[in-house]
Amino acid sequence: MIQPLIHDPLLLAAKSEPATADDLSVVRDLLDTLIAHKENCVGMAANMIGQKKRIIAFFCDGDYMTMLNPVILKKSNAFDTEEGCLSLLGGPRKTKRYRSIKVQYQTIELQTRIKTFTGWTAQIIQHEIDHCNGILI
Repeated sequence: MIQPLIHDPLLLAAKSEPATADDLSVVRDLLDTLIAHKENCVGMAANMIGQKKRIIAFFCDGDYMTMLNPVILKKSNAFDTEEGCLSLLGGPRKTKRYRSIKVQYQTIELQTRIKTFTGWTAQIIQHEIDHCNGILI
């Protein structure tokens, strides 16, 4: 179900808790909400819909992907950029990102995976993991 977006920086700055099998309905709500905002949003973290769980969803290679409990294991090729955020008012903000990241995460079947992402997809994932960590750009 599409959920309202959270804009309160204090709520968004709280660190998320690990996701479990009990949180799979949050995955569906997060995807529904992301798809509803697809015209101006390519990724979301669960705290953006009021759920303090380590769950992210994003557009990747023509489809949507979700990650539970994502952690960046390795990052390389830093660069400076500007990003906007659907939850934060105002224009783009400066931030540092990495062109390549290796991420460990769980699928919705709670299977652990490790995968390397590059380019735009890597940037989106970093932004959403920052949300899980209570970091606002």
